[in-house]
Amino acid sequence: MTRCDQWVPALHAGDAIGDSARLLRDALRARGFQADVYALHVDEGLEGDGRRFDEWVPGGPDDLVLLHYAIVSPLTAALKEQSCKRALIHHNITPPEFFEEYDREMARILRLGREELATLAPHVDLALGDSEFNRRELEAAGFARTGVLPILLDFDRYDEPPNPVLLRQLRDGRVNALFVGRVAPNKRPDALIRMAAYWKRFVSPNLRLVLVGKLPRRETGRGEPLRGHYFDTLQRFFYELGFSSDEIVFTGHVDHRELLAAYRAADVFVCASEHEGFGVPLVEAMRMDVPVVAVRGTAVSDTLGDAGVQLDDAEPARMAEAAHLVATDEALRAAVLAGQRRRLRAFAPDAVLATLDGHLRTLGVAP
Repeated sequence: MTRCDQWVPALHAGDAIGDSARLLRDALRARGFQADVYALHVDEGLEGDGRRFDEWVPGGPDDLVLLHYAIVSPLTAALKEQSCKRALIHHNITPPEFFEEYDREMARILRLGREELATLAPHVDLALGDSEFNRRELEAAGFARTGVLPILLDFDRYDEPPNPVLLRQLRDGRVNALFVGRVAPNKRPDALIRMAAYWKRFVSPNLRLVLVGKLPRRETGRGEPLRGHYFDTLQRFFYELGFSSDEIVFTGHVDHRELLAAYRAADVFVCASEHEGFGVPLVEAMRMDVPVVAVRGTAVSDTLGDAGVQLDDAEPARMAEAAHLVATDEALRAAVLAGQRRRLRAFAPDAVLATLDGHLRTLGVAP
C-alpha cells in the first residue's frame, strides 16, 4: 500500500493548517493510501489523531511525503534527505518587517523561514501554494513545478450550534463588525479601529467592533518580556479615541462554538490585512453567510475572487461607509451574499479534493 505522509511543524487544536492536514489524511485513507500526520509537537488531546515526528520511518521510492511549510524547522533538512517522492504546501510566512518594531526575535524567525523556503526548490517534485499568491512566491523562489491546493475545511462543522452565552451577549441590538485573525501588525487591527472611529462619529454610534484571535506573545522564547507590546499599543490607541472595551472587543483565542457565535452575530466581516497567505476567515465568513468588506491585495483577492466588497485601501471613511451599507442595506447585502455563495463553491471539500487528486496524478502517486 502506498504511503502519503504529511509533515507539519506543530499539530495544534483549532489551527487551520493542522485541521486541514488531518482532513487530507482522512481523504487519502478513503482513497486507499496509508496516511498519517507527523509533527514535531503534538498538542495534548491530539496524541491519537497525530503522530510525533520521531515515530516516522522512511518508506519506498513510490511513497510521498508532503511538507506543510509555514515556519523554519528541522523538517526542512529532513525532507532534503528523503529518496521518496516529495512535495510541499506553502502556507506563507509573514514578512519580517511587520514585526521589527514589536518583536525582533519573531522578525528574525520569520526572516529565516522565508530564506529557508528557497533551499527546498531543488529537492521537491511539486510545490503547492494554498493560494495563487503563494504559488507565485514559490515560482519566484525557484521551484520548477508549482500548483495551487486550497486549505481544506470541514464545511459541516459550521452548521454546529454556537455558544449560546456569547451569541446572546453580542445580539444586543448593536451592529457587529467582525474580524477573525491573530492580533498582529500585518492584520492591521489599527486600521479597523480607525474605521470604527469614523463609523461612530459620522455614521452611527450603534457599533461594536469584535476582533477574534490569538493575542501576541508577551515574552520571547528565552522568557524575556517584550517591550512596546503590540496589544498594549492597540489598547491605548482605542482608549485615546474614546472607545470602551465594550465597543472594541478583543476576545483572544476562542473555541469553535464561540467562533460560530461571533460569526452568527456579525452583521459584516471587515478585513484590512496587508498580508494574507490564504485567509481562512474569509472562507468562513462566506460559509456563515456574513457579507465581507476587505482591502484587496496579497491572497485576499485570490480567496475572494470577485466576491465581497473589495476596496483599494483601508481609508477609514471609505471602509466605514462601505461596511455600514453592506450591514444595513438589505438589497446590497443580498447581492453581496449571492456572490459569496457562488465563490464558496471553489472551496467546497469536493472541489478541493478533486484538485488534490489531480496533483497526485501528476506525481504518479497511486494507492
